Amino acid sequence: MLLSLVYLVLRFVLQLLLLSFRSEEFKELEIVVLRHELAVLRRQVARPPVRPADRAFLAAASRLLPRPRWRSFFVTPDTLVRWHRDLVRRRWTYSRRGCGRPELAREIRELVLCLARENPRWGYQRIVGELGGLGLRVSATSVRKILRQAGLGPAGERAGLSWREFLRAHAQSMIACDFFTVDTLWLGRLYVLFFIELGSRRVHLAGCTANPCGEWMVQQARNLSWSLQERRMPLRFLIHDRDSKFTGDFDEIFQTEGLEIVRTPFRAPQANAVAERFVRTVRGECLDWLLIAGTRQLERTLRTYIDHYNTHRPHRALGLTPPQTDRPPLHLAYMDTEKRLRRRDRLGGLIHEYSMVA
Repeated sequence: MLLSLVYLVLRFVLQLLLLSFRSEEFKELEIVVLRHELAVLRRQVARPPVRPADRAFLAAASRLLPRPRWRSFFVTPDTLVRWHRDLVRRRWTYSRRGCGRPELAREIRELVLCLARENPRWGYQRIVGELGGLGLRVSATSVRKILRQAGLGPAGERAGLSWREFLRAHAQSMIACDFFTVDTLWLGRLYVLFFIELGSRRVHLAGCTANPCGEWMVQQARNLSWSLQERRMPLRFLIHDRDSKFTGDFDEIFQTEGLEIVRTPFRAPQANAVAERFVRTVRGECLDWLLIAGTRQLERTLRTYIDHYNTHRPHRALGLTPPQTDRPPLHLAYMDTEKRLRRRDRLGGLIHEYSMVA
C-alpha cells in the first residue's frame, strides 16, 4: 500500500510540473475536458473499484481543496470524510481490549483443572489459595467458571472417593485374587488361582485344578493365610470378584486373620485391574507359547515363571525393578569391560535373564 501511494504521489507531482509550463487557456480547456470525461464515466460505471492507495490520496487531497470543489471527486463528500477518519484512526494504533476481565492463559486453566481432578475435596477458595502459593493470582469466580465449562461441579459433587483413589491409598495393605483358565493339549480346562499384592506386585500361586470345589478353595486359603503371617506389614483388604467359587468359608479364613473382603462390582474388570494385568502378562509371555499337557506341567511352568516375575522381571509401576529385590532403578550406563554378560535360560529358553559377572 505504501509503495502504491508513493507511486501515485510521484506521478501527480510530475504532472503538476508539466502543467506549470503550459498556458492558462490550455489548462482551463484541459480541466473542462477532464470534467466532461468524468461525467461520461459516471454514467457508465456505477461504483468503480478503489484501492487503499487511491483512498489515501483522495482523502488527503480533499483536505487541501475547499468543500465546494469536492464535486470534482467521483465519490460523495461523506465517503471522503469517512476515508479520512479511517486514516486518523489507523494513525493512533493503541491496543484494544474488550470489556470484562482478560482471559486466563491456557496453562493456568489446565492447572486449575488438574488441581480440581486430583483433589476432589478442594473447594474454589482452596484452589485459589494453592495457586496463590505458586505465585498465580486467580479469583474464585474464575475457578468456578473454569470448572463449570469442564463439567466439574463444586467440592460437594466431586468429593466422592473413587475406586482408583481407594486402591492407591491402600495399595500397600491390599491383596487381590482371581482365576484364569488354561486349555490343555487334550482339550481339557484347568483353573489357576493366584494372589497378587497390589503394593509390591508380588504374585503367589495358590494352585491348579480341574475342579475348583469349595474344599479345595478353603485349603488354598489356609495355605496362603499361614504365609501371610510372616509379613512385616499386615494386610487389611482382600479383593476378588463375585464368582461363586469364592464361598463364604473361603472368605471366613481371611476374615479370621483380620482382612476385610472387598467384592468388585458386576462386570467391572477394571476394579481388579492389577490381577487382570498379570493374567495378560503371563499369557503373553509364557502360556501362549507352550502346549500344556496336564496339571503338573502347568503348575511347574507357572512356578518357574512366577519366580522370574517376582525376582527378575522389571515392572514399570515399581520404577523398572522386580518386586523382590534391592536393585536400584535401571538407568543408562557404560559397559564395564572388566565384567561380562551372563544369560540364564528358563522354561527351555522361552525366558532369558541377564546379569553381569566379574
